[in-house]
Amino acid sequence: MSTRVRVGPVALPRTLLLRVGALLTVELALLGAYLALTGWQVLAPRYLLYPLLWVTVGVLAVARTAPVDAPRSSRLVAALLAAVYLSILLWADGSVSLRGTRMGFRLVWLPPGWGPAVLYGGESVSLALFPYRVVGYAALSYLLYATAATASRAALGGLVGLVSCVSCTLPVAAAFLSSVAGGATAVAAAATVWSYDLSTVVFLLAVALLYWRPLVGGRLRSLVTRR
Repeated sequence: MSTRVRVGPVALPRTLLLRVGALLTVELALLGAYLALTGWQVLAPRYLLYPLLWVTVGVLAVARTAPVDAPRSSRLVAALLAAVYLSILLWADGSVSLRGTRMGFRLVWLPPGWGPAVLYGGESVSLALFPYRVVGYAALSYLLYATAATASRAALGGLVGLVSCVSCTLPVAAAFLSSVAGGATAVAAAATVWSYDLSTVVFLLAVALLYWRPLVGGRLRSLVTRR
């Protein structure tokens, strides 16, 4: 029996597909239980499924990344880079803010992936931590750490992850464009509607670039050699 299953042009390990299926089953069961107990009405199902996709892809990508085998100095530099990278992501999408609100600590029970959300407002720092963002950004940071520690050139692929907070940057870009071309309301509305869709696409692209870095690097080297 084959240990790989072909999904379109890609052959994936059977064990990977089983793990993905098991994890998604648990997540969907939790989501179903939450909706049944709270009586929420789902108007846009994709907004409930995207966080589950972030968590699933992030967890599996980290679990399948080989332990870093590199000199201690390389690992320290890579860890510093990953920490800065994670901080930028959390700050750029508003998860961490240096503006105080003095609202104190709150734990908000939202649908799985969105919640439980941790909200905190102090005198100088505010936090809005949603599980799917924390898990997703932590996964990107670890993949960047593994990439930077083992192959510094491939670490450039991690820069793609910086725009995975497009859910906050796209409305800003839309506001700028609308000030030039007019029609601010229409442009800003489109940005708000599609921001979570685009952020999910960019997150998946960033994970793919970091996880399959040896394959991408090999192809780039072969192209350079041919030239």
